[in-house]
Amino acid sequence: MQIRNMTQEDLPSANALCMEAFMLAVAPSLSVQGVDTFVKVAAQKAFAERLVGDNLMLVCVAEGTLVGLIELKEGRHVAMLFVAPAWQRKGVGKHLVNAALEQARANVVTVSASLSSVAAYERYGFVLAGEVGERGGLIYQPMEKLLTI
Repeated sequence: MQIRNMTQEDLPSANALCMEAFMLAVAPSLSVQGVDTFVKVAAQKAFAERLVGDNLMLVCVAEGTLVGLIELKEGRHVAMLFVAPAWQRKGVGKHLVNAALEQARANVVTVSASLSSVAAYERYGFVLAGEVGERGGLIYQPMEKLLTI
């Protein structure tokens, strides 16, 4: 299992992985608007634009395949974390979170977790930080993790 920076060549696989995991775990609980919002955020073009911005984007490669990715926005907010369904609960998410947190630039890292991912973020040491919200049809639970820098 290797964690490395995302490259332009990873964009098709990153999009496919996000869509597969999202449609399976998150989409069934959302409105059409929420699914449409996510499709736009996970599009290859959107990833490419964020790849050149102030976002840390890491991928996990195992057995020659992209099996997970994480995006840390502005060094302080987990904007995306997805693991291929076949690779979930095998340490991929934990490795990605730890690698991203090592490069965090704030004492507190936040995430707007999909409701289906709250338990996973709790395992990574995040705690609830407010009421469930909605933006663009996406329903989320604010969470945060205090880092000892």
